[in-house]
Amino acid sequence: MNTLSLRLTRRLRRFLLLAAALIIPAAAGAAPAQAAPASESEMSLYTRIAAVNVCIARGAKVEFDKAASIAGETIAQLIMGQHNGQIKQVGTKALTIEELRRGSVNSAVIGAVELCPKEVPPDVVKKVNDALKQQGGK
Repeated sequence: MNTLSLRLTRRLRRFLLLAAALIIPAAAGAAPAQAAPASESEMSLYTRIAAVNVCIARGAKVEFDKAASIAGETIAQLIMGQHNGQIKQVGTKALTIEELRRGSVNSAVIGAVELCPKEVPPDVVKKVNDALKQQGGK
């Protein structure tokens, strides 16, 4: 197993542990506390999880668009379920599931470009890097 595969496998294990920690209380019927908007650190974690998902899927030869869509949907559903669609950095308005999907897919793609650029189509890498340069991000 090469180094990238080993790193991705370890990240997948950590992701699965996190997913279990989020799912088990819900399945056990635990009453959720009043949902708070997703913090900047939570959004950073969710973006990283989505990026790792894209990288793992691409390593398994899943088509890029499908990998990004699945990763984005996962994060959108997480934000909707855990934070009622609210993100602190965005403001007090809850986002719709469609708004969350668009933002989550974009975040997953940007994260994948940073984490595993060889698994992202070259034209997508270029578009992301150009957009980041325009925003002063790189």
